Amino acid sequence: MNETPDDIEFLVTSDHRVAVLDTLAASSSDRDGLRAATGASSPTMSRILSDFEDRHWIEREGRTYQLTRLGEFVADRLEEFVDAMTIERRIREVWPWLPHEIEGFDLGPFTDVVVSRPGPGYPYQPVERFTHLLTDTTTMRGFGMVILKSSNLEPFFDHALDELECEYIYPPSIFEKLIAWDRDTVVGAVDRANYTVWLHDNLPLADQCGICLFDDRVSLCCYDHETGTLQTLVDTGSEDIRRWAESYYSQFQAEARPLGDVDSVVLDDSSP
Repeated sequence: MNETPDDIEFLVTSDHRVAVLDTLAASSSDRDGLRAATGASSPTMSRILSDFEDRHWIEREGRTYQLTRLGEFVADRLEEFVDAMTIERRIREVWPWLPHEIEGFDLGPFTDVVVSRPGPGYPYQPVERFTHLLTDTTTMRGFGMVILKSSNLEPFFDHALDELECEYIYPPSIFEKLIAWDRDTVVGAVDRANYTVWLHDNLPLADQCGICLFDDRVSLCCYDHETGTLQTLVDTGSEDIRRWAESYYSQFQAEARPLGDVDSVVLDDSSP
């Protein structure tokens, strides 16, 4: 065990070592090809190849180097680690607002993740990303908080009044805000068969998070529960995240009630 950190340090503290391993993982190469691919000097390349041969990570046939099975194992695990740390770096700054309190939420399945955050000079990135996801899908299911901006709501209801197959589970207070935004548009949408509204009084993290399932993406819209400020929109194509989101959607739908009459929501369900 004491030697393992030394081996890790040996590999990851040198960009050239990692680059040689990556290059040989793609295909065998001679010394000149490795130098061209990695930018390493001739003395540096000599040391790297000698060190790799000592560890049985590479073998040579004539002038050509290739990975051994052991070297392939190291390269594969290094790629997995780099991928994991790439995801971690994207998620790190928005972690406090993600729904990790919900059972089953796991960082591991977040593949091809896109993190959109409002910046100090341009706060609209999450809004624009959400609009892109909306307009690029034919189906949508979700629950919880939504981005209540007219630049999102207008394309959403345009889509709902057209062909979007949508089911959404709202906290009553959030649905009231939709009605306050544009009652006629909302009523016109809920009267259509392709837009189904459910109401749920006790969604977990209802003041903090909304989760949407699109055709091939899952998005998490996250707010600061103390200030109500939009913090991030995170979306992914992970099938594991989709299964997690679908399981909670099904659970909450079973607990929710159909909308019924719009007026009854405003008059009788005004509490959050």
